[in-house]
Amino acid sequence: MNDWTDATVQGIRIAAIVASLGVGLNVAAAHAGGSFQPISSPLDLFAAPAPRSAAPNAPSVDCGATPAGFSAWLEGFKRDVEVAGMPPAVIESALANASYNPDVIAHDRRQGSFGQDFETFAAKRVTGPRVRKGRQMLIAYAEPLETIERRFGVPGPVLVAIWGLETEFGAGLGNYPTFSTLATLAYDCRRSEQFREELADALQLVARGYLQPQEMRGAWAGELGQTQFMPSTYLKYAVGANGGSIADLMNSPEDALASTANFLRSKGWRRGQGYHEGEANYAALLQWNAAPVYAKTIAYFADRLAGDAEPQ
Repeated sequence: MNDWTDATVQGIRIAAIVASLGVGLNVAAAHAGGSFQPISSPLDLFAAPAPRSAAPNAPSVDCGATPAGFSAWLEGFKRDVEVAGMPPAVIESALANASYNPDVIAHDRRQGSFGQDFETFAAKRVTGPRVRKGRQMLIAYAEPLETIERRFGVPGPVLVAIWGLETEFGAGLGNYPTFSTLATLAYDCRRSEQFREELADALQLVARGYLQPQEMRGAWAGELGQTQFMPSTYLKYAVGANGGSIADLMNSPEDALASTANFLRSKGWRRGQGYHEGEANYAALLQWNAAPVYAKTIAYFADRLAGDAEPQ
């Protein structure tokens, strides 16, 4: 997904994200057996207020267009987040093997599919086999989807449509090492501030015990899990499907579907309202992905999944 926002004061944001991590490593245990609630800020999980400190300096190399300066930039980033409070063990486990990936940059430069017309875009993605598979998923996950709809108001066909479009119902989570991917994009000058934030949030996922670095593999832009959450979105909107455990968006379709519904509700989804262009919930789909052609395809796919006619 592409729920990204432009950064404003990156250094301050990193300091806020990683402040007080000395007590943050045991947060996961504190939530065991209880309901994991979405957070509005990464600091919400800490009982003690963060000590006031100056924002970290910018990395020694702000950004670059070639691999030549990547190692120096990464060392500067490591120093900054450590000064801001990130435990050295977390930094080492996550970033020791991070490397510049030119394939990530190539993907970032050739995002042309969202410029296609709706008919072309949707025809490639809402195929007969995919609709049939989606209907099977609606049946297989009927009980958790009903629970999720009661809880968040988002119907199963919409969630399964997103699941199918993002990862082929979990079959294609992506194989890009997340920390190398995010570090590459954070170093690249095109959106460096934005991805520095995402890289800091990915470290938070490790520090809080939600994920281990070795399992964090996903899409070329750093998205993770069954429905492809950016690290910042994972921190804010991940919820357990049963309301009683920390969400596992990598391995649990139920958690991923519940978290997707939580995201949409948080973005203004209205229970029982329509989701096509011009209807109440279309704006929430645009929050999932800002490309209108993608939002329209989600709506079209959801209709196909809910329909009675056999897909061609």
